[in-house]
Amino acid sequence: MKIYVASSWRNEFQQEVVKQLREAGHEVYDFKNPPGGTGFSWSDVDPNWQNWTNEEYLQDLDHPVSERGFKSDFDAMLWADACVMVMPCGRSAHVEAGWMQGAGKPTAILITEAEPELMYKMFSLVTDSLDDVLSHLFLQDALLKM
Repeated sequence: MKIYVASSWRNEFQQEVVKQLREAGHEVYDFKNPPGGTGFSWSDVDPNWQNWTNEEYLQDLDHPVSERGFKSDFDAMLWADACVMVMPCGRSAHVEAGWMQGAGKPTAILITEAEPELMYKMFSLVTDSLDDVLSHLFLQDALLKM
């Protein structure tokens, strides 16, 4: 199964999830280490990005580095059969997971720190167990092949 892992650069558990999914036989998109490049960072657009005005942010959404980063991640979302969002994470991962679920792709939320959110009920699975995620993906893969 092709899996998109949505998370945060600051999430230390994300790389372990990628590793275990791959060991379970899945193809996995890792936004920190995408094929043919390095992951997107706003600091590659502008080292002063944290002090941007709204106007600067809106302008730099069209920066070539932003365009490449978006294309890499969104192409991977289109490619993937399913998504695993690893908590804690930020806005981008939530948008990615929401898009994946809305596109009809099974999306699991792996909670590593309690951050209650009622709307997580819309996702295929919400759990604090990577084993549950692996079992869920195995079942989803079998259903896709039927």
